[in-house]
Amino acid sequence: MDDRLVTLFGGGGFLGRYAVPALLAKGYRVRIAQRDPRQAWFLKPQGGLGQTQFVAADIGRPDTVLRAVQGADAVVNLVGVLQGAFQRVHVTGARTVAEAAAKAGVATLVHVSAIGADPASTSAYGRSKGEGEAAVRAAFPAATILRPSVVFGPEDQFVNRFAGMVAKTPVVPVLRAGAKFQPVYVADVAAAVAAAIATPDIYAGRTLALGGPDIITMEGLIRYIARTIGRSPAIVALPDMAGAMIARAGFLPGAPISWDQWLMLQHDNVVGDLGQGQEDGLAAMSLTPTPLAAVAPDWLVRYRRQGRFARRVEDIA
Repeated sequence: MDDRLVTLFGGGGFLGRYAVPALLAKGYRVRIAQRDPRQAWFLKPQGGLGQTQFVAADIGRPDTVLRAVQGADAVVNLVGVLQGAFQRVHVTGARTVAEAAAKAGVATLVHVSAIGADPASTSAYGRSKGEGEAAVRAAFPAATILRPSVVFGPEDQFVNRFAGMVAKTPVVPVLRAGAKFQPVYVADVAAAVAAAIATPDIYAGRTLALGGPDIITMEGLIRYIARTIGRSPAIVALPDMAGAMIARAGFLPGAPISWDQWLMLQHDNVVGDLGQGQEDGLAAMSLTPTPLAAVAPDWLVRYRRQGRFARRVEDIA
């Protein structure tokens, strides 16, 4: 077993709760760096005695970040936000982690970004992700950058948000109905993080896009969710003019959407767009992607009227 020490920023978040067990299973010692370590204490039983450590660190405070990476063999940065302080978290924070890792002599850095990261993006989210990647590369050229598409899993804020809409409202309006996604299972992203740590010489300096086996449109996703939870709302694809007006207003009944999110929806979120030097990561790592339909029904059960006793739907549009 490999007992290298891995410092992981953002271990208490959605992806962290899967990445930490994936690393522990390989024998690594994992130091979870969190602004409030108590938010990650639920992970302690996942490891053996002394295998999991916790440290208070804020990516906005370089001194705490440097302390967190001291003595580590590898560093993983999972910290990200879907709205709000993009520049502070995605750019300044990413730079701080990369510079600290370089200063501490860490051998391996894995930075989790997103498909659509581009310094020239019209959206603040995509632009900040792109600028953050550039900052990481400047400070730590050998960093492995992982770019997942929309990440799904029992605790996600994507599939669950739409499932809540479908379950509660008789009419579900769909913005950018034809926009394409390649949803990737959170456990597969965690496996990619672990693989990048396990064989750093192979993945150092590479940018790997992570997507699942299915490419699905926004409307297709909502129809799949409706079938899976046994609901039949009217699903209405809105024209772009109406969608833009709703995004400008910042609110869609039951599902807030910002103008920045609207801008992100103007581009497909799929691995097939392999520009900017990115590769198909799961294929490169010989990891088999998990279909949405293989796991989603198990947690979407809570949105069915009859719970687990309702008929399951296994197919996906």
